[in-house]
Amino acid sequence: MIVIVAEKPSVGRDIARVLGCRQSGDGCIVGEKYTVTWAIGHLVTLCEPDEIDEKYKKWRMDDLPILPADIPTKVISKTKKQFGVIKKLINDKETERVICATDAGREGELIFHYIYDQAKCKKPVDRLWISSMTDEAIREGFEQIKPDSEYEGLRKSAVCRSEADWLVGMNASRAFTLRYNALLSIGRVQTPTLNILVKRRREIEDFKPVEYYTVTADFGDYTGQWFDEKAEEEKTANRIPSREKADELAARVKGKPATVRSATSEEKKELPPQLYDLTSLQRDANRTLGFTADKTLKLAQSLYEKWKLLTYPRTDSRYLPMDMIPKLYQTLKALPEPYRSLEGGMERKEDGKLYISKRIFDNSKVSDHHALLPTPKTAQLDKLPPDERNLYDMVVRRMLAAFYPAHVYDALRVITDCEGEAFRSTGRAVKALGWKALYQQEQPAQKTRSKKKADEEEDTAALPPLAAGDTRTVKKADVQQSATKPPAPHTDASLLAAMEHAGREIEDEALRESMKGAGLGTPATRAAIIERLLQVGYAQRRGRAINATDKGVQLIAVVPEEIASPEMTGKWELALDEIAKNQRDTERFMQGIRRMSAFLVEFARDNAPKIDFPEEMRRGKGGTKRAAAVKPIEGAVCPLCGKPVQENTKAFGCSNWKQGCHFTLWKDGLARSGGPQLNVKIIQLLLKDGQVKGSTGTLALADGNLTFTPTGADAPSARMPIVYEKKG
Repeated sequence: MIVIVAEKPSVGRDIARVLGCRQSGDGCIVGEKYTVTWAIGHLVTLCEPDEIDEKYKKWRMDDLPILPADIPTKVISKTKKQFGVIKKLINDKETERVICATDAGREGELIFHYIYDQAKCKKPVDRLWISSMTDEAIREGFEQIKPDSEYEGLRKSAVCRSEADWLVGMNASRAFTLRYNALLSIGRVQTPTLNILVKRRREIEDFKPVEYYTVTADFGDYTGQWFDEKAEEEKTANRIPSREKADELAARVKGKPATVRSATSEEKKELPPQLYDLTSLQRDANRTLGFTADKTLKLAQSLYEKWKLLTYPRTDSRYLPMDMIPKLYQTLKALPEPYRSLEGGMERKEDGKLYISKRIFDNSKVSDHHALLPTPKTAQLDKLPPDERNLYDMVVRRMLAAFYPAHVYDALRVITDCEGEAFRSTGRAVKALGWKALYQQEQPAQKTRSKKKADEEEDTAALPPLAAGDTRTVKKADVQQSATKPPAPHTDASLLAAMEHAGREIEDEALRESMKGAGLGTPATRAAIIERLLQVGYAQRRGRAINATDKGVQLIAVVPEEIASPEMTGKWELALDEIAKNQRDTERFMQGIRRMSAFLVEFARDNAPKIDFPEEMRRGKGGTKRAAAVKPIEGAVCPLCGKPVQENTKAFGCSNWKQGCHFTLWKDGLARSGGPQLNVKIIQLLLKDGQVKGSTGTLALADGNLTFTPTGADAPSARMPIVYEKKG
């Protein structure tokens, strides 16, 4: 008998059906040759410190760092019964071999080997490695099954990742919790990801808007914007610092003759986008559909497992191996309408075959899994739920787009002179839509437009046929007032990009590819890391924006750069990737992790700065929790009674509240209506001056309310009463 261990019951049932196993057992399905059983995610995990040594039940700085030579594992009590089923089956005397059929990735490898080791199994192991859950893919996987030894590097990498997270997390979280008497969660990947959010929040808060003016001349059949020719290549070339200068310039050219100095056209091409990996899919789904990274992963997993319409989604490759060419043709033939009719735009040779490009097919860029593709199974689109339908549509169109011709256009540029001033006009004349023809009609859910797309649309304005020497008259000249904008808050899309490249913002697609492996986490774990930051209160969502909270800012202020550095953690992730490829020694990596764990304890004990964490829950004696004390705000007095203002986790309020003063400003009171999140800096300025003018708008205390008036006449304002009256 051969026992197959899948990662989930649904996957186990699919494998059993393909192999002809039909007899239901307790936690398994039995056939003549195979018995298929399954985990339910993780059945075994690393022990807690107090399960290794009882002395760790009480948290004491003197007992840190905790650096056991080996970290034992334990069976998770919630799923103990299913572990017992697997243990009995794989150790049965009738069992000849075991097949690991967990998900084909690092985490799937860890799930199986923790179960195998905990069960003390000695049976030989083979590895089923498949990239889609169609019946054909499962059969092919069993035909090409390999010995487990070929995946030893991946297993070592998985164990190193697990133990590294345990050592850093356990030691750092205990050390900093003890140091500040506040429950603090610190992680090898979680904390540098938080640092990215904190850095962006500081950039926004420290940003000082600069007003400037632009002048646009109307030449009748086209317009042009004034620019400083000496600074032509700079983004600020069209900015005029004062209203007076802008008005003077506009008045000087109005009604005057103008002459076209030059009119040029340059052909440009935009190559089709590459195929999706998980992270690029999550980013696009966030931008166009508003999905969080976690939601996209779950939908992709559903399309993979339940609907059998996508290949393995947790991939980090955007390329296909050469042996995928026949499978690709099968996939194209299986596409349902409306996609079959879109195949006509794909570039083909005279014999009808597709062009094979290195941008798509490259064996050296594929390791565990190839790029995300539809499977050769015809989708019944009317049966798919709307969200799955939209995500499937994105993947299909991206596959088709990769084989479409380039988008070709003429970039038009006209310089018009008037009264010694230069005005620039730009436009775009499309010569061949190419791959962009696939995106002319957006899906109903795809309503948002990126700034980049809006800028492109401005450049596509039609220009009349113009040549040097043509003359016009300036019909009118408009002056527009603008101001520099702060960096935008991170979204799932931008945060995933920052995580993928360890905090470095890399626009160039080829350079981004070369940096893969040196990011924060993996495609499979990044969504969970973002959700974890939200769960522990270090970050919060406002619409699509993800912002660091005060608690998150405080944490980054007290931890050393070594654990907060995205680059450092990116190097660790690269090392784990090298271990998976048998290019790095595991012991050397773990020694570095142990040194870092000891350093974090020492830093928390001896060098951590003095900061009071106003946590809603604090550690008390014997591990119990008590409510946190409030924190006074320096220089802030109540506008109603003149007493000091204090802060807790949810609001700023009067310290005289026991005597009846109900002055309260909820931190998220304006955020609920589109305004800013209140913080200490804002409150100090607000209570001192009565108003605070920022890059996004103005806060003002007046008539018993705090109001926020955004910059921009069309934006809605937000209002919150400054006195909170208890009901009843």
